[in-house]
Amino acid sequence: MSAESASASASPRWLAPQYETAAQQYEAAKLGTWLFVAQAILFFGAVFAAYGVFRVGHPEAFGAGSLQLNKWVGGASLIVALAAAWMGALAVRSAQLGKRDEVARWLGVALLLGVAFLVLVGVDVGACASRGLLPGAHWSPRHLVGLAAPVPYMSTFFGVYFAMIGLHALYVLGGIGWLAWVLVRANKGDFSKDYWNPVEMAGLHWAFVCAVWVFAYPLLYLV
Repeated sequence: MSAESASASASPRWLAPQYETAAQQYEAAKLGTWLFVAQAILFFGAVFAAYGVFRVGHPEAFGAGSLQLNKWVGGASLIVALAAAWMGALAVRSAQLGKRDEVARWLGVALLLGVAFLVLVGVDVGACASRGLLPGAHWSPRHLVGLAAPVPYMSTFFGVYFAMIGLHALYVLGGIGWLAWVLVRANKGDFSKDYWNPVEMAGLHWAFVCAVWVFAYPLLYLV
């Protein structure tokens, strides 16, 4: 047997052929995940910047628009997002310790919390839609909270609101899909104390997605 074939046979099954070492594979995966998070920051940064510009220009409209949102539902969604991030972190730590059963358990809980988050946000979005608080041609506000009539430029607040909610929901859906894929692999026993890269990368993305809501919630609900 040649030295090259012996080296290949000694490589762990999870080491991709394009990498020479496990450390190289780990660093490549981490860099790729951080680059993905970086482009997501650019997307959200544009939405947050738009919020800031319009908020400075129309503070009364944004205050009136925020009153129309259900703060109890928003607060519950924040708690769920924080819990989901915690579950993702526990899954990563369990993977590093080689606790396979716990990895699957925490991933499953994080996934369910992600679904619960979408349901909660969907409740508030649906309530806004049913009251005609839709920007653009469908703007027909009714049953306003604390207002006799809509404030000028209030539709701008809901334009930013739906843009922020929609973009974030897409990333949450992507995170849920990523967690589900990792969960399937965890149940197959693909991870060990020596190899947990996919769990950590999914957890990193999930933590970012949850962290976005920590900033979005006060801007939308506590103006």
